[in-house]
Amino acid sequence: MRDEAVLTTSGGIGTGELFQIFLDGRARTKAELGEITGMSRNAVSSRVDALLKGRFVVPVGSDPSSGGRRPARLAFNADAGVVLAVDLGATHATIAVTNLAASVLGLHSTPMAISAGPTEILDRVFEIGAELLEQHAPQKPLYGVGIGLPGPVEHSTGRPVKPPIMPGWDGFDVPEYVQRRFPVPVYVDNDVNVLALGERTLSWPDVDDLVFVKVATGIGAGIISGGVLQRGSQGIAGDIGHVRVPHSKDSVRPIDDERGLSSIASGTAIAAELRAKDLEAANGFDVVRLVEQGNPAAIAATRQAGREVGEVLAMVVNTLNPAIIVIGGVVATAGDHLLAGIREVVYRTSIPAATQNLQVVQTKAKERAGVLGAAILVTQQVLSSQNVEAVVARHA
Repeated sequence: MRDEAVLTTSGGIGTGELFQIFLDGRARTKAELGEITGMSRNAVSSRVDALLKGRFVVPVGSDPSSGGRRPARLAFNADAGVVLAVDLGATHATIAVTNLAASVLGLHSTPMAISAGPTEILDRVFEIGAELLEQHAPQKPLYGVGIGLPGPVEHSTGRPVKPPIMPGWDGFDVPEYVQRRFPVPVYVDNDVNVLALGERTLSWPDVDDLVFVKVATGIGAGIISGGVLQRGSQGIAGDIGHVRVPHSKDSVRPIDDERGLSSIASGTAIAAELRAKDLEAANGFDVVRLVEQGNPAAIAATRQAGREVGEVLAMVVNTLNPAIIVIGGVVATAGDHLLAGIREVVYRTSIPAATQNLQVVQTKAKERAGVLGAAILVTQQVLSSQNVEAVVARHA
């Protein structure tokens, strides 16, 4: 949402730009819109009428009259349509139907192995999505589909790019396949980018510099800087799982260990370390189970994994200077052990000025963060000033 003072202009703004004012959720009269934009009553009225016709705004009551007709108040019509939001992880899927404000209307989570391949996974998503739409929004138009995938994604095309844990997905045209079933705009991104969008929207809406770190089967980060999700030139910004972990005095690894962060501190890596100690641990969920049972080896390994993650995040803090680092993923649910290890190293080794107000916290949004972010992928596009302008032009 832009500063209202910036909108004041003698030349006026377009209908799509005017609509952006409503996205803060506040209802306004035409007179208030005139004060914000500096436009004439007729100019505001023509644009508002176009937004009403396109169902982007709706009347929501009126103000007391000061003589004559009572001025109507108008607000964003978040219930004009719905979005199908999909968060796919290595071993799970969460699918939701939301309104245009990313409020969840219906949600379903289920085990689902991404390694089964794109057609099998997406066909199952279609089945669940269709059921959710029928149950929770049978009469509402579908505005778009948003999908988060657990691997690198070329954002401009929605195609996965050499994803390490997604056999059969490399180069697969996800949007085209989805549009065979749902002929609407389809937007695809890396799952951690999607989680960052959702976490910020739900928990930290006023924070413009945030890093979301997912510690699960692998490790990755979603970076929001200056209020904008940063994808990088090839869409792999935040892929910290491949960063070589610096050796420190806390490390129990050999000094010549040159593995990347995911190979050392992910749920998969911790589980492998515990299996070497004759504990039953196939994945991150088993690590959490052992920690919750109070197993000393699991607690120590998780705490040390946090320190290893902290070594890499200290470099991120010094480079990006975020206000918030949010830790999510299955391993983050193992009490405070992972978080404590991360904090220990980040606060000790980062530049003091960068950590003066830094918060390192556990996710608040949990399983909803991914689907919220996937919904936002859609609404950022379909509610953009350019798209709204195009829609109202077609109605005209």
